[in-house]
Amino acid sequence: QVELVESGGGLVQPGGSLTLSCKISGFSADYYTIGWFRQAPGVGREGVSCISISDDTTWYADSVKGRFTISRDNSKNTLYLQMIDLKPEDTARYFCATSSTTWLEGWDRYLEAWGQGTLVTVSS
Repeated sequence: QVELVESGGGLVQPGGSLTLSCKISGFSADYYTIGWFRQAPGVGREGVSCISISDDTTWYADSVKGRFTISRDNSKNTLYLQMIDLKPEDTARYFCATSSTTWLEGWDRYLEAWGQGTLVTVSS
């Protein structure tokens, strides 16, 4: 059973930066991809970024490409999301999640486990 705990959210001004962390514990041999999705009030879930467990290939949504960077530190069992040039439309609760697919563009259609999320608010 995999457990994921997100942290690092907060209030930031437009143009600011934040780095989210996701501590991963437990074991599962069933997931091939891990990443971040977000959910804003009244808006559906949006896959933001993911990384392949096997070869570290990454994928980003067009809305964050060039501004967000996903990475992981296997020695710390931690997944990161570095976010720069934040915009008000990035305001959402951000969740890290595991996925059972190797299809990076559709990773968030096959979610297996996710955490409680961390809230990011971009506002002046």
